[in-house]
Amino acid sequence: MKRIKNFNLSWILSSLVFVFAFTSCNEDDGSNGSGTPPVVESVSPTLGENSEVIPLEPTLIGYANNTYLIQGSGFSTLEKVYFNDFDTNFNPNFVTDNSIFITINRDTPYENASNKLKLVTKFGTTEYDFTVAPPAPGVHSFNPINAADGEQIIIYGSFFLNPVVMVGDVEAEVVSNSLTEITAILPAGSLNKKVSISTISGTVEYGTAVGTALFDDVFYSPWTIESWNNHEFLTDFTQSNQGLTFIAKEMNGFDNIQGNWAWNDQLSNYTGIKFAVKSSEAGKLKLVFNGDWGESRLFDTTTEWQEFTYTWAELGNPAALQNISFQEFSGATKTYYFDNITFTVD
Repeated sequence: MKRIKNFNLSWILSSLVFVFAFTSCNEDDGSNGSGTPPVVESVSPTLGENSEVIPLEPTLIGYANNTYLIQGSGFSTLEKVYFNDFDTNFNPNFVTDNSIFITINRDTPYENASNKLKLVTKFGTTEYDFTVAPPAPGVHSFNPINAADGEQIIIYGSFFLNPVVMVGDVEAEVVSNSLTEITAILPAGSLNKKVSISTISGTVEYGTAVGTALFDDVFYSPWTIESWNNHEFLTDFTQSNQGLTFIAKEMNGFDNIQGNWAWNDQLSNYTGIKFAVKSSEAGKLKLVFNGDWGESRLFDTTTEWQEFTYTWAELGNPAALQNISFQEFSGATKTYYFDNITFTVD
């Protein structure tokens, strides 16, 4: 089966519901509606670094974009929650008189801030000493994917505060960085290794390995899509999946976009292929691999980027990569977008 990666974290919620249920079962129901100002006794993280449920351990430092359990009393009439004076949304379904289950907003200020958690209820306001650290770094992409050892790459993302860049288990030289970009030099032995960025707030690894691209912002020879396909290249960082540029084509029902034919039988270092796709509305495509127009590789598309991965076994254990094409299969006209067409290494 193909593996599909959606670019969101909603799956974590099921674990968090368990934490909330556990704490709710241990509350004193008689305290509800006490008519007194709120009292904060502790704030605890609910998930570990790998999104596992962990024992509740009070902390005075929280990380933006992470979820915490506030415990105390007098929360049943909660109206507002502020971290560092930043109005933070909360779900009333996850509030009882003794607990609040809340995610610190990623945009919460962390420099020159009050370092206070503030709760406002119908019966009063309370403040609690609490420091918000910046979120863990986020990686949008890096370019060029096929840079060689000793060449520079630019990593795009967010919250790059004093970053350490690793390629595999070797540290790369950081030439310059801002909060959203890092320029680094690839160390020796980078081919087929993945890039990770670490800051004081955590580590993130980008899923595409160095030297594996068929297309990132450009096609790498001998791969391309011939002009008669009537496709176009769009350059818009805010809309791309990888780098700056991606492919777009308006496709009538059962139309197709065909890659050129070439030959690469050096596949032993790779485990398969992957690509990112989205569409102007819900659609359906067929992967046509090495000229196989059968209907065994159909997949649905949405208006959000999805990453589709096929192993060599799923592709029939080919002797060589010869062609990658796509056919529209919803039967209706839609615009499809393609990006980050690469080999996989895991």
